[in-house]
Amino acid sequence: MELRDAVLRRRMVRRFDPSVPVEMEVVRDLVALAVRAPSAGFSQGWDFVALLNPQDRAAFWAAADDGGPADAWLRGVSAAPALVLCLSDAGAYLDRYAQADKGWVDRSPDRWPIPYWDTDTAMAAMIILLGAQDAGLGALFFGIPGQRHDAVREAHGIPEDRRLVGVIALGTPAARAAHTGGSPRTRPRRPLGDVLHAGRFGGWSGASA
Repeated sequence: MELRDAVLRRRMVRRFDPSVPVEMEVVRDLVALAVRAPSAGFSQGWDFVALLNPQDRAAFWAAADDGGPADAWLRGVSAAPALVLCLSDAGAYLDRYAQADKGWVDRSPDRWPIPYWDTDTAMAAMIILLGAQDAGLGALFFGIPGQRHDAVREAHGIPEDRRLVGVIALGTPAARAAHTGGSPRTRPRRPLGDVLHAGRFGGWSGASA
């Protein structure tokens, strides 16, 4: 699939067919693409935890449970046969930029007004979403409730110094999954003329598409 086609066709899928598994080799291929994402200083401060067997996924959903109702979203997404936890590692960046060619010897996070460890991991996650589209899979990126991060880390042996940037659900979309629910049905896409600025904010509205 051409990149433009993958971008235009990609949708967040919220209902999956649990009867069709995702093989580890497929996840391996997607992560192999993801690690080609850019990273500041080539720090590569990311890790990915694949949950493919039912026991691991059940442990995740139990740990991530914030006590809310088992609504349609949860029923649809928890049916996904594969989950990929996307983790960032701040220490990898602090260590990298304390090296001689960078020279920030104090390793202070204050030098990072934008936490690039999270940014780079999110870019890697976007590659997984596009790779899933190319592979004919449905995918959804979602977050874990803040108060459940420690429980999820404990459930899957994730070190405390890793941040849970998000989770990608992978699988075969259930029937009509791409056409049911989701914000795009109630919120229009912002026109290019509203989001593209030239020279200064609000300085150009020449792109109306």
